[in-house]
Amino acid sequence: MLTTMKSILDAANRDNYAVMAVNSINLEIVRAVINAANDKKSPIIVQMGPSQMKKHAHPEDMAPMVKRMAEEAKVPVALNLDHGSDLDTIISCIQHGFTNVMIDASSLPYEENIKRTKLVVDLAHQKGISVEAELGHVGQADAGDYGNADLLTNVEQAYDFVNRTGVDALAVAFGTAHGSYPEGYIPKLDFERLAQIKEKLKMPLVMHGGSGSGDENVKKAVKNGINKINVCTDVFKVAKENILNTVKENPKADFLEISISVENAVYKFVSDYIDLIGPSNRYTFSNLEQKVYE
Repeated sequence: MLTTMKSILDAANRDNYAVMAVNSINLEIVRAVINAANDKKSPIIVQMGPSQMKKHAHPEDMAPMVKRMAEEAKVPVALNLDHGSDLDTIISCIQHGFTNVMIDASSLPYEENIKRTKLVVDLAHQKGISVEAELGHVGQADAGDYGNADLLTNVEQAYDFVNRTGVDALAVAFGTAHGSYPEGYIPKLDFERLAQIKEKLKMPLVMHGGSGSGDENVKKAVKNGINKINVCTDVFKVAKENILNTVKENPKADFLEISISVENAVYKFVSDYIDLIGPSNRYTFSNLEQKVYE
């Protein structure tokens, strides 16, 4: 069932678990992600970023495919714009049927972030679409941003931000970063800050830069209030490594065999990750409608 991200995350916030949000840029990844969630009886969020849509995952092609698969699923599925930064892209995603959009103005001055976020919230809510925003700034791992305390989310500022914007979910910075960390490095996350934000806001919180953060960090993040975990780099890494291994093991493998193998590998990765963060066995066909809309 296709639904808003708000309905998925409100339930996760209430029952203290997290939901995967997987950047999905082609048929194989979308199908693997939704099938894994369906088999695990878990809600799931399919998402795409602006650069991914511009380069490859064109929304006019991807959105109808995601919506068709979502309607056939027996679990809640949301379609989310990840890191939308300009109004034209956000409006395009709304027009193409995305059920959630993210406005990321976190690199701008605080008041400008509020202004842009409030504009998007007002626009999206008129269409029944939920909104995620970011406060603090989750930077890039290759720039070493995970070690910059100045980028972390301020608790009191977060409370003010949510009250003034009406946003449905908030991405917070507590030590993660986008992309790949240095080899063997596990980020040191500020769980005390995260717990304080959760206690103050009591709303769905989002962890960006979930890839490479380590299983124990991920589980502890969920325990301290994270309800949505964005996973992109690790999924792409799984797909790439599977292609390389498949061709190495069978140089005569054709493109169809490689595509099927990639889909199977992503399916297993998503299934295992769902088990890690806790939303398994929450939905069946008989109780789906009640749980999504209660």
